[in-house]
Amino acid sequence: MAELQDNGSSSAEPPEIEEQAQEILAESLVGPPVPRSVGTTAVTSDRVLGWAEFGHPDGDPVLWFHGTPGARTQIPPSVDEVALARGFRVIAVERPGTGRSTNYAYHRIIDFAADIEPLVDQLELERFAVVGLSGGGPYALAVAHELPERVVVATLLGGLGPVRGDEAVMSYTRMLRYVAPLLEVLRTPLGIAMGRLAQVLEPVADEAFMVYARLFSFADRPVFGDPAFRAMLLHDLLSAGDLRAPAHDMALFARHWGFRLDEIETPVIVWQGLADTIVPQSHGHHQAARLPRGELRVRPGEGHFAGFADVAAVLDRLRQVWASETTEVSI
Repeated sequence: MAELQDNGSSSAEPPEIEEQAQEILAESLVGPPVPRSVGTTAVTSDRVLGWAEFGHPDGDPVLWFHGTPGARTQIPPSVDEVALARGFRVIAVERPGTGRSTNYAYHRIIDFAADIEPLVDQLELERFAVVGLSGGGPYALAVAHELPERVVVATLLGGLGPVRGDEAVMSYTRMLRYVAPLLEVLRTPLGIAMGRLAQVLEPVADEAFMVYARLFSFADRPVFGDPAFRAMLLHDLLSAGDLRAPAHDMALFARHWGFRLDEIETPVIVWQGLADTIVPQSHGHHQAARLPRGELRVRPGEGHFAGFADVAAVLDRLRQVWASETTEVSI
């Protein structure tokens, strides 16, 4: 393990959803990121995954997996220009039960990879990178585990670690195992309640965001104070529509993922804010130490959104690893 310190089909957004989200952000001088294209891809005969695309249209593809909660536009506000400059095509993929993705309950996190394979086939992505933010981290690792010949490099941004088995992280997240039965029972009703709660809070979404920013994660306050970040996060959650995916995530986090960290052959870059109180630094150190090709890049004094807020550094490092990995393959 290396440890380094860093200072489908396209369619427009539904107009009624877009208007509702924009009303909440009317007083903001900075708008949310605008995808180059938005669409859905059939992964089974009766289910689709939604996605939004940013960056270079002909660049090297990067599948971006949002946090918990999140949807297709939960991406760094500057990702479009940063990815364009570095030659990356960023495709933010929604998990089942959020945005345009059909609601569906996986048995284990590893099952997500079975949906990603038809998605990348239909989008004609031969090789690609994966990035997982927070709760999206386990899903990024699942895809890297199941599709090692196609995933060039994986990146975790404050990614959640395992809570079960001998690879479980020593963290408060271990408590999830004790409420696993309850999470399973409440999976559907809790998911429905989250969507309704978002609707109820919509008129005061901006105020709720500011309260959260003041009360949680002192180290993330500079990020929360960025108008572009605020616009992105509020737009993403308010325009998602369905928000049942977070309940699915919590139930799956409490289970064994279905694979081990030490089985992943792909290089994995682990970005960790040392002042992260949401996913503590133990998760980053623990995972990087157990991943055969793990590389830990710590951010002193920064919180949960450390790597997310510095997407230029994240994509720069991803580009370096991509270059070395694809060069080796071509020899």
